[in-house]
Amino acid sequence: MFEIWAHIQQILQKRLTPGLYKVWISPLSAEVKGHTVSLTAPNEFVAAWVRDRLLGDITSAAAEIIGPQATVSVVASKTPQKAPARRSSITVSDAQPSGPLFPSQQGTGVAVAPAASHEQISLPISQPLVSKAIDWRFDFDSFVVGPCNDLAFAASQGITRSSLSADTLFLSSGPGLGKTHLMQAVGNELCRQSNRSKLHVEYLTAEEFATRLIASLKNRDVDRFKARYRDVDLLLLEDVHFLQGKERMQDEVLATIKALQSRGSRVVLSSSFAPRDLKELDNQLVSRFCSGFIAAIDKPDYATRRDILCRKAKQYQVFLPDNVTDMLAENIRSDVRQIESCLHNLILKARILNQQISMNIAWDVVSQYASHEIIMDMDSIIRCVCNGFDLSPTQLNSRSRRRELVVARNTVFYLARKHTDMSLKDIGVHFNRTHSTVLKGITSLEREMSKETPIGRQVTNTVAMIERNGRITSLR
Repeated sequence: MFEIWAHIQQILQKRLTPGLYKVWISPLSAEVKGHTVSLTAPNEFVAAWVRDRLLGDITSAAAEIIGPQATVSVVASKTPQKAPARRSSITVSDAQPSGPLFPSQQGTGVAVAPAASHEQISLPISQPLVSKAIDWRFDFDSFVVGPCNDLAFAASQGITRSSLSADTLFLSSGPGLGKTHLMQAVGNELCRQSNRSKLHVEYLTAEEFATRLIASLKNRDVDRFKARYRDVDLLLLEDVHFLQGKERMQDEVLATIKALQSRGSRVVLSSSFAPRDLKELDNQLVSRFCSGFIAAIDKPDYATRRDILCRKAKQYQVFLPDNVTDMLAENIRSDVRQIESCLHNLILKARILNQQISMNIAWDVVSQYASHEIIMDMDSIIRCVCNGFDLSPTQLNSRSRRRELVVARNTVFYLARKHTDMSLKDIGVHFNRTHSTVLKGITSLEREMSKETPIGRQVTNTVAMIERNGRITSLR
């Protein structure tokens, strides 16, 4: 239980600002039962604050450790601690919540004192509105390039080298495909080039931009807000689809982009949708989004998914067998975040069981990420058999008469005959064998499975595993 919560805390430490983690996550105690994480806060104020602002972050982190079914609850301790005095103030730059994937590192300079839930929180404007150094989590070297993202990668590198003819870049993709990674890599690279001393960078989400604009309007401090975001060398603005239907916010973003483009600054925007698909958005703003280079990121193909798994396994310093790598790459297709989460869970489960990573453990973990459909074709049967016998398709299709190869081929014959509409002749053609060879192989395998020999038990277990899992239908 303590190990699981410790792993969740490690993820949150990386995603949240140090002040946010220290003030709101550190005081929590946890109890883990199955897929449920029960958190206890020192008082109701902290509990309510965490529920309202950080529950999504915590649930996302828990899902990476426990699985997609993870649920998180937050309650106050029955013996609450006294709320901190109002003088003990903290700044929003350290404790203001942000999205789970886009930690805000720039402070608003607005002081907020933790108070009891019945007290009103004041927003004085005495603090200077300045930016803090950004702790970049991603760079270009750690980005896995494939056909799905090579254009976006090249464009992102181009804007850092001024080799891109446009000074505005718009990245679009579904969630978890690398938009944030590339945006942070752009900021990281430009800051590295300038030695972090001469470059003024602002990195935030459109929602954070809107929140800070509202705060400046309430505090009658709009001029300072405008000066902060219109006088930068690089603006990285995530999730601009948040602006849909918000006219006041759109006006300010449009004015900001115009000002930055007129002074030659670089702007990188991201969204889950291409500009043409954004609704309830001012035409001028859409035009500005389209004025630069637009790059879409698609779902990774098999080779890219496999490369991601190998890179991450190396990063985690674990040995990932080739057959397990192939199986994970084949079945986890939705996005990079799912791939990383599945691998992390596989590593954690193997450590908890004190076992080496194996196909059996991998099947159990993958089943938490994808639904099962007992439908098999020849290709999926060959992949499953190769994984079960630790062979390659080339070995399986060879003319070798080694016993393990013959048994594996016969297993393919058996499953293809049982679960597909292929005739014995069609099955034989697939392996350049005659239909009589296929029939003989199936009969031999059935006889072997009926015996209590080591090979017979291995075949029976392998067939049962393949039939139990069927063809895993990946999350899409």
